[in-house]
Amino acid sequence: MLAWVKKKGSKVEIIINSESLETRVAVLEGGKVEEFLVEHPTEDRIVGSIFKGRIQNLEHDLQAAFVDIGMKKNAFLHYWDMIPDEDAFKEITGSSNKRRRTSRRKRYTNEEIDKHFPPGSEIVVQVTKGAIGNKGPRVSANLSIPGRHLVMMPGSKLKGVSKKINDGKERERLKKIVSQLQIPEKVGIIIRTAGSGARKKSFAADLRGLVAIWDELKAAIAEKKGPCCLYEEPGLVERIVRDWLTEDVDKIIVDSEEQYNVIRNIAARISRRARSRIQIYKGDLPIFSHYNVDKQVEAAFRRRVMLPSGGHIVIDETEALIAIDVNSGRHKGAGSQEQAILEVNTQAVEEVARQLRIRNIGGLVVIDLIDMRMRKHQNAIYRIMKAALKRDRARVNVLQISELGIMEMTRQRVEESILSSMVVDCPYCHGRGTVKSSLSMSVDIQRQIAALMRRRTSNGKSLDLEVIIHPTVLSRMQKEDEQFLIDLESTYEGHLTFKSDPHKHMEYFMIKDAQTGDALYSVTEK
Repeated sequence: MLAWVKKKGSKVEIIINSESLETRVAVLEGGKVEEFLVEHPTEDRIVGSIFKGRIQNLEHDLQAAFVDIGMKKNAFLHYWDMIPDEDAFKEITGSSNKRRRTSRRKRYTNEEIDKHFPPGSEIVVQVTKGAIGNKGPRVSANLSIPGRHLVMMPGSKLKGVSKKINDGKERERLKKIVSQLQIPEKVGIIIRTAGSGARKKSFAADLRGLVAIWDELKAAIAEKKGPCCLYEEPGLVERIVRDWLTEDVDKIIVDSEEQYNVIRNIAARISRRARSRIQIYKGDLPIFSHYNVDKQVEAAFRRRVMLPSGGHIVIDETEALIAIDVNSGRHKGAGSQEQAILEVNTQAVEEVARQLRIRNIGGLVVIDLIDMRMRKHQNAIYRIMKAALKRDRARVNVLQISELGIMEMTRQRVEESILSSMVVDCPYCHGRGTVKSSLSMSVDIQRQIAALMRRRTSNGKSLDLEVIIHPTVLSRMQKEDEQFLIDLESTYEGHLTFKSDPHKHMEYFMIKDAQTGDALYSVTEK
């Protein structure tokens, strides 16, 4: 998680709503929600945690191992992530080499993997991606333990500075500090973005804390048998203070006395000024209502999100792809049509970048922009999107706008989206978002009635049927399909009786033998 960097002149507040079953955090910039995080204390959060696991099986075709880490589903481990490798961290410091990273994937042969990691052997791994849908968590043997200013990487020799620190003089100062720190052998250190401007003694204190964690971790690795958890990432509130409480944050406001004291104690280790920025909320309204967070979050999670110009974006989320459609809507620009389109697309890509953060959605993202004829406008929108994505703590990659007016990008998926953690599929439509119309239901029912009557008539017997359906479908059949039902009765010399049940699903229906009460056909699995 990256420290928040505010826009010039804006006010940044972090609002924390702490309850027994849920903790919510909103980052407000100028009163507008820019980040939204949710954690449920009763549920395990495993991303960032370190486990001693046991190799269950090796899949050479997938170039991956499945590791038992004590969870319901085995973790997925790529062969090239099974042995700590310095190249895995190069990207963080800006010294990555694509050719070297590509070759790293081919370094270990199947025979070498079989030799060093036979099924049943133990391995220490860190969760890099939580379980999403039917997929288990993803893990890596490249360990990293974050502090406030530093990230410690056991098994690496890398010493560097985050590439997100752009100032040349500051980078040189920080590199000098790194070279002077007393870093243990076989341990790498990277200065985080939050370390920019910090003094040497702050880095030394942070390093002492990380070394203490690593010493405990080494002892646990030696003593404990897998599968077991060796190190657990702290809770959401502690991570917020560790990663977000910088000079750019004006205040942190929390509605829990207990969490207020926890945050004050953590902030006191940073500085007196940091501690003074922690406030407790004691108002009558819920804290998210008082700061207008609830309404903003509710609006942000709608399928259609309005833009200031009158245009809107429509967001559809699938398992691995996010489709976003940009529409001009009721926009009425004062300038030319091209300028109006440019204005809507500008607002759209800025809102898309914000929505990806708030909803925590990712995978492949496809944005259908309003067509722009001028190449300079397309390039301008691309630059605006790149700038907006700099605030994203997830890894993102965006491509130039295609000839079809499509912008494609990928966003790292570490955990399930916020929406997925808050909702379940509708028990009526099972996530489809639609149900059959009354016309379609009437056609299905008449088709089954005809099939049953035809079968009985072929045996020389007439059939009396009782049909149980939803009231909406019954209303349709009484008003518009009555003649068709009369014709069915006449053709097959049977008799039909209909009953409605308002408590059933609209797609539910059951056909019974009116004389015996036996069910002859039913659609109940809804």
